[in-house]
Amino acid sequence: MNLITRKRSLVGMALFGAAGLVLAGCAEAPTTGGAGGGDTRSDFLACAVSDEASWNDKSFNEAAYDGLLQAQEELGIEIADAESNSTEDFEPNLAQMVSAGCNVTFAVGFNLVDAVNAAAEANPEMNFVTIDGWSNKATNLKPITYSMEQSSYLAGYLAAAYSTSKVVGTYGGLDIPAVTAFMDGFYYGAKAYEKETGTPITVLGRDPMAGTGDFTDPALSWVDTGGAKSISAGQIAQGADVILPVAGGLFSSTAEAIRESGKPVVFLGVDKNIAVTSPEYADLVLTSVEKRMTQAVYDVIAETQESGFSGEPYVGTLENDGTALSEFGVYDDKVSAEIKAKLDELKAGIIDGSIDPLS
Repeated sequence: MNLITRKRSLVGMALFGAAGLVLAGCAEAPTTGGAGGGDTRSDFLACAVSDEASWNDKSFNEAAYDGLLQAQEELGIEIADAESNSTEDFEPNLAQMVSAGCNVTFAVGFNLVDAVNAAAEANPEMNFVTIDGWSNKATNLKPITYSMEQSSYLAGYLAAAYSTSKVVGTYGGLDIPAVTAFMDGFYYGAKAYEKETGTPITVLGRDPMAGTGDFTDPALSWVDTGGAKSISAGQIAQGADVILPVAGGLFSSTAEAIRESGKPVVFLGVDKNIAVTSPEYADLVLTSVEKRMTQAVYDVIAETQESGFSGEPYVGTLENDGTALSEFGVYDDKVSAEIKAKLDELKAGIIDGSIDPLS
């Protein structure tokens, strides 16, 4: 476990004492530091516990953490966080947030859903948020979910249109709904292009009807760099020239496989605009399927600070801009005006309900 707090000194010292009991036997003791927001100080403490990997994964965890940092800077609040190195860290890391007296605690990722539900039920006076999870019954647990099949449908259509081989691929870091929503939308979007144009499109790595697909080792999931590279290389060998890795920071393994292949293959980022957050890969990123967690985290903190906590679910969609495709970056001139207009048309159809991104 690695608890990192960014709080006023007196509050930080109190947390140090409380968390010390929880941290017995852990590798690192907590550190304390000042809050952001200039001279503006607040007694409001927003906290977060990461999924496996780190806050610097350039993807899922980092997107959520950026919301904390934005709130710290703009709202003058104080923040605390704990990174999870394994699933065994989830419960003790959430316990540290309880000991810290957080006004709201974000559990980042589907994998924490059981642990955060248990924490919410055991601590009804405290407020929790589950990102990509759900609430069993606790009114003090707010779910943040995303209709990622919507923007992924656009990505699948784009991938099929861009591809010269007409073979595209995808894979996931774990076989869970928060991941397969991307993969399924991508599949059906590519097949929409096939249906519209009459051009056969092969989608490697996912069959929504059979419920099967390519996934990294479940024991390693988001850190299975070898597995991600192997899957990517295998799909490239089968002719894929556009790949959607839905596996956090493992897009770097896909990029490595692409470069080693020497073929004109591109990939699609997820969660954040990877061409911007990881510019070393910008020449390989066609676009990214954004899950805009940063804004959602910030909005929940601002709402809670201003008017109190609400357990009502938040669902990110194309309509509320909770999810979207990134700009095309260096590939902008390679995506025709016709395709751009078609993507806008598809987006409008998904929003008005005339297009089902899962069929």
